[in-house]
Amino acid sequence: MDSVVSDASAVSDADTESPAVTGIPAQPQAPEADLFRRDTTASAATASATAEPDAEDGAQDWQLDHTRAPIATKIVVAGGFGVGKTTFVRAVSEITPLQTEALMTRASEETDDLTATPDKLTTTVAMDFGRITLDNDLVLYVFGTPGQQRFWFMWDDLVRGAIGAIVLADTRRLTDCFPALDYFESCGLPYIVAVNHFEGTELFEADDVREALTVPAHVPVVIMDARKRYSVVESLLAMVAHALEHTPE
Repeated sequence: MDSVVSDASAVSDADTESPAVTGIPAQPQAPEADLFRRDTTASAATASATAEPDAEDGAQDWQLDHTRAPIATKIVVAGGFGVGKTTFVRAVSEITPLQTEALMTRASEETDDLTATPDKLTTTVAMDFGRITLDNDLVLYVFGTPGQQRFWFMWDDLVRGAIGAIVLADTRRLTDCFPALDYFESCGLPYIVAVNHFEGTELFEADDVREALTVPAHVPVVIMDARKRYSVVESLLAMVAHALEHTPE
């Protein structure tokens, strides 16, 4: 009987080892405790990766409330060549902005006037794109249009679906923003005029700019600096408020 028990014990011990392959010694199996520890560690890692956003982590209110969804809107920034549209989008975007900048060459000397911006080396050839979240659940997608006339054919596509537009103006070249003003007036899209005050230039009052551009009284005209985020945010808020007044539904 003792020999039978000994044989059974030997067989039981052999079952806990992996079967040997010719030339490779058998490897013992991992203890059940180790397997359990690995399973619990993997489960904890998975739970951590799929955890709900926490307010302490900087999550927005709408991210914590599953019954709410962010309101996504689109705004277009237009204006003449070198007026600051790319700077506008770059200053306010909470993500890395999409830019389509190309180096300027001698081929554009006769068409692109660099008198007011002699240090400008690049130009937008398609669009600029950025995003900013306002008022917790209001997300603005900001599209900057190219300024040169040869790229105006893209405006119809960029404007599609927008709630409004911001026309950037430079008081040294007010005539450059007339095409943008005419475009938005003709298509009926709400817009505001944002005068980008360049350093070292004369500062004009908003009413003076309105009169020079013959902008209707109901269209807001603001003085701003496209390099400063707070100034750009104020312009965007003015645009959203104007769009709500124009199309409250």
